[in-house]
Amino acid sequence: MELHDIQRGVLSPRPSPYAATYLLFRIDDRAHGRELMRRIAAAVTSAADTLSPLGETWVSVAVTYHGLRALGVPQPALDTMAWEFRQGMAARATALSDTAGSAPEHWEAPLGSPDVHVVLVALAPDEPTLEAAIDRARPAYEGLSGVTAIWRQNCHALPTETEPFGYRDGISHPAVDGSGIPGSNPLEKPLAAGEFVLGYPDELGGVQTTTPDVLGRNGSYVAFRKLHQDVAGFRRFLRANSAGPDEEEQLAAKLMGRWRSGAPLALCPVHDDPEVGADRDRNNAFLFRQDDPDGFATPGGSHIRRANPRDSAVAGEPRLHRMIRRGTAYGPLLPEGVLDDDGADRGLIFAFVGAHLGRQFEFAQSQWMNDGVFFGGDDARDPIVGSGEGLSDYTIPRRPVRRRLPAVPRFVTTRGGEYAFMPSLSALRWLGELTD
Repeated sequence: MELHDIQRGVLSPRPSPYAATYLLFRIDDRAHGRELMRRIAAAVTSAADTLSPLGETWVSVAVTYHGLRALGVPQPALDTMAWEFRQGMAARATALSDTAGSAPEHWEAPLGSPDVHVVLVALAPDEPTLEAAIDRARPAYEGLSGVTAIWRQNCHALPTETEPFGYRDGISHPAVDGSGIPGSNPLEKPLAAGEFVLGYPDELGGVQTTTPDVLGRNGSYVAFRKLHQDVAGFRRFLRANSAGPDEEEQLAAKLMGRWRSGAPLALCPVHDDPEVGADRDRNNAFLFRQDDPDGFATPGGSHIRRANPRDSAVAGEPRLHRMIRRGTAYGPLLPEGVLDDDGADRGLIFAFVGAHLGRQFEFAQSQWMNDGVFFGGDDARDPIVGSGEGLSDYTIPRRPVRRRLPAVPRFVTTRGGEYAFMPSLSALRWLGELTD
């Protein structure tokens, strides 16, 4: 892989702990937008750089379809990009089950609107270093009156690596052939580079590209989503369906597929093992067909088994739907033990990275997260992040009688999102050199 030309934010796992900021921009003047691309290309760190000048700190940039049009990319070139990308996430709401309270008409402005053109992400181990990273990127857009900052979301990852529901997050990361970056599961074969980056053969032998090649090669599609989490409601659900604190934790594990420490049920089916949960060499080293074929430890409908079926015998080939996921918490934590909502906005900024928006992100969202047919679970949705209207069922396999939870409410609401394209460094320079 041409790592020197690929943005580091595509392939590199994030440090822990870390802080991050998402900045959205609107391009009002084409010439200024192109100047932004020229300048930002100098601030973006490549995947070949194991350390940026600021250490485990980097800046990434992505551009929406409306942004590429604002920059003056010729329509014939745009027409060679993924059709889901050209439609935009808001237009794909029904396919993604972004309905009812998650429908685009309820999204936080300006998310999902034609005004979102450029997405800039800065990431660093701590807040002071993050501000230094933003300062490093600021000259790229300051002084450009035709480029307007229209939204900012500050995020954070705690030293405990947990997200708002209290689970250790950011555990699973696929190995990408040719990247030199190891995956988190030593039992999994690396995936073809073309599953995640355009211009390389994918698992089917095909090569995603654009015309001209410079626009797409070494770039990746990105789906950004702001997901509000009803932490108090989740806690009340656990409390209402458990006989005590220990059973609450067991139920929480059965819903996620992991104990909140990060220890997987496939390896720790009876009780939590925080040492396993914290051990990066052990907490993701398992396969379902090998370690839990019948789902008596990890239910087929649990979140991690839906998000990554691994080697499970399910409808479809799991490797064709694998993606790189990034999750970053935002908002204040709800104090431990509190069951009443305090009105604060909290949740995750979720990012998918891959070369196939349709058969990766959209397939996983519609078929794995919001349906259960692929594993024999009828229309039951993911108990953690499932979307759609009404309540859903959840079944916990056990002997002699399975346990069925008949009315699992929604705990996550989509507050907005965007489909964007993360160009290569050479593509950023190409965008900056466009002429009318």
